[in-house]
Amino acid sequence: MMYFNLEYLLWISPALLLGLWAQFRIRSTYAAAQRMPAPLSGAAAARHILDSAGLQNVDIEQIPGHLSDHYDPRHKVLRLSPEVYQSRSLAAVGIAAHESGHALQDAKAYAPLAIRNAAVPMAGFGSGAGMLMLVLGFIFHFGPLLFLGIVVFSGFVIFQIINLPVEFNASHRAKAQLVSLGIVPAQEMVYVNKVLNAAALTYVAATLQAILTLLYYIMIFSGGNRR
Repeated sequence: MMYFNLEYLLWISPALLLGLWAQFRIRSTYAAAQRMPAPLSGAAAARHILDSAGLQNVDIEQIPGHLSDHYDPRHKVLRLSPEVYQSRSLAAVGIAAHESGHALQDAKAYAPLAIRNAAVPMAGFGSGAGMLMLVLGFIFHFGPLLFLGIVVFSGFVIFQIINLPVEFNASHRAKAQLVSLGIVPAQEMVYVNKVLNAAALTYVAATLQAILTLLYYIMIFSGGNRR
């Protein structure tokens, strides 16, 4: 089992290294952007973006947690963490604008977002049950269970792949809105860009890890890894 763990970790090491780098970049860029003042708080910036798009029906709520910000398409609510909701910093308005970007996607019926939302249950099941099937199928050398795990976990991988253009597009919309609405001067967008680009790297790393994990177990199932 120790050999398997080491081999697996080596296999997914590119994703792990990218993830560590992304986390380092987020911490450093977020800290720097937090020190840069903005004319509006994160909540006010989000409200301005939403109202300018005619989305007065989308509420904004403060929720507990660190960077727990997200858009809930079912209830049409933008939920922001305390430091983003209250802070008048470039970091706060950048993250708030990104989440507002998801609301804009929802309003425009952005197809990848609709597909991602529909795939959420499949992704949750695939990441948990699928991974368990893969590990148990490997441990007990039970091919049918390993194959089923591959099929189920593939749903999670597909979700991760679909999620990438959704997140990239939300950031693109956020950057455009911040400049066009005069919330952030163009010359100060460098701080926002760095925060959102670092956040995007975390999604890339997670997707890469999911893909490499799937390929690893496909290799085992196909007999490519001889022990």
